[in-house]
Amino acid sequence: MARVILLNKPFNVLSQFTDKGTEGSPRETLSSYVKVPGVYPAGRLDRDSEGLLVLTDDGKLQARISSPKFKQPKTYLVQVEGSPTDAQLAQLRKGVELKDGMTRPAQARLIPEPELWPRTPPVRFRKSVPDAWIELKITEGRNRQVRRMTAHVGLPCLRLVRWAVGTWTLDGIPPGEWREI
Repeated sequence: MARVILLNKPFNVLSQFTDKGTEGSPRETLSSYVKVPGVYPAGRLDRDSEGLLVLTDDGKLQARISSPKFKQPKTYLVQVEGSPTDAQLAQLRKGVELKDGMTRPAQARLIPEPELWPRTPPVRFRKSVPDAWIELKITEGRNRQVRRMTAHVGLPCLRLVRWAVGTWTLDGIPPGEWREI
């Protein structure tokens, strides 16, 4: 039976168990949160992103989750700078041309500010610049894809939280905590 762990990865944590970086001091890794031997992340979540990271000891499951050919939907809650227009959301739904090619069409909609945990450090706030929240569902996982997509349509990302991978969600899992399913 495969082990599957749903972790709410905090902001500023690497999606790996060791830090092989070249920075002067070691960066925080998954080993600070998950003490289960033999499990590995199925896909990645950038250090400056938060939210659901699936860990498993099953290589086939890991491939099904992380490989774009399986089109596993991933749902993100994205705080953007600006007020999204219908045209900007339509661009995201259609797919956008990035330097590494056209993205698949996404599901994109404006949502009310979600009830999330406070982020440390907090997102910068500017009185003169509005912000909004978008729910974005994609079926691929290119490097920094959500950030690049929203920036491409004129909505720079301020905060990025992966809420779901397929039917698995963060519901009831606080930052830094995990649940085995």
